[in-house]
Amino acid sequence: MPGKSTSSHRPARPPGPRLPPLVQTLLFVRCRDRWFPRLRRTYGDVFSLDLAAPVRRPVVILARQEDVDEIFGGPVGVLHAGEGNAVLRPVMGDRSLLLADGDEHRRARRLLLPAFSGPALRAYEETMRTAAVAEVERWPVGQVFGAHRRMRDLTLEVISRLVLGVTAQERLAELRPLTRRLTDMGQLTMLGLSHPYLSRLRPWRRYLDVRRRLDALIDAQAADRRAAPDDGNDVLAHLLRATASPDGGGFGDAELRDQLVTLLLAGHETTATGLAWALHELSRHPEQLRRAQRAADEGDDAHLTAVVKETLRRRPVVYQVARCLTEPFTVAGYRLPRGTTVMPAIGLVHGDPARQERPDAFRPERFLDGRSPSPAWIPFGGGARRCPGAGFALLEATVVLREVLTRYDLRPDRPRPEASRSRQVTHVPARGARIVVSRRR
Repeated sequence: MPGKSTSSHRPARPPGPRLPPLVQTLLFVRCRDRWFPRLRRTYGDVFSLDLAAPVRRPVVILARQEDVDEIFGGPVGVLHAGEGNAVLRPVMGDRSLLLADGDEHRRARRLLLPAFSGPALRAYEETMRTAAVAEVERWPVGQVFGAHRRMRDLTLEVISRLVLGVTAQERLAELRPLTRRLTDMGQLTMLGLSHPYLSRLRPWRRYLDVRRRLDALIDAQAADRRAAPDDGNDVLAHLLRATASPDGGGFGDAELRDQLVTLLLAGHETTATGLAWALHELSRHPEQLRRAQRAADEGDDAHLTAVVKETLRRRPVVYQVARCLTEPFTVAGYRLPRGTTVMPAIGLVHGDPARQERPDAFRPERFLDGRSPSPAWIPFGGGARRCPGAGFALLEATVVLREVLTRYDLRPDRPRPEASRSRQVTHVPARGARIVVSRRR
């Protein structure tokens, strides 16, 4: 029987707030990074929610690392992440890796992983560096600007080139606004896309039209690359070679498109947000900024990567992930019924004082003591569903920080830290991570 057996179980449903489902849904959408810690203080490490959308089903939030480990390491046939991510289907596509479960997910992951291997990442680094230099040299010295927007422009450029292999300026000019429109979509709008009636109305119809236009552009890019195969090192080239291999088993056209859309949308937005938070934190911690600048000058990428990791611990871009139970499962002493959505709360695990010393402090050195990262560090998920692009994201963020910090001093536009704002599945700086840069002397 799946799950850990116990001699006696608690009630089938953990405690939770008794607010109307619509109110709980609005709180979840708008401010879960502030609401969840309050619920944890009230109800403990396991609590329930009643959400009105995207589907009405029991939701259980897990805040303790050991319980989260049970979910990440549990049977994938029982813990379906694809069903838990169903709200993303209209945006990412039916065959997206994020929506797949079981054999389909294993196959898609097997095809994608070589494009994110160590040798592949080393081949990507120079393109990342070149794009970073071109972007940061344009920054307005002495003026307040939003780092988040700048980082989004940069990471979109990087991922367009390294995932899709787009180098033609005309196609890049088409790609940029379509991608921005989809990533700027509000979470309530995204929830509405799952409802057939709403999808026929504005603004939902407009966003579906943007997705169709993006599909057509990516189809054209893939067709061009198939017609003129090359030895490129971008992700699309890796996937096309896998498709053309003698043993077959590669992606079909529709599946390839959905995987590329997923990498494009999810990959650039999450990395950009992590980088924006890193600049936000460094600008408000002068001592940590000086240490990071010294590391950038000396080529100490280990320290810069630690800055990125600490940023993702303190400011997780994705606050929680979801698994839908296909049959009853026991976790944290609760026997949860089939159909329950279980959500490991990454943000609560990262801020747990039982697992982190001074969790509210920005201390990159916690990742520099010679050990592997703390087990309470899961910004990319875990188990069989850990993000295959984690290495790509960490490398890109490290390269970008190196180019920023060798050139600039940073300061915030005001001392008070920015709050976070929920946008789709990410948590972004509410004011755009506003900073001022000056040339280092």
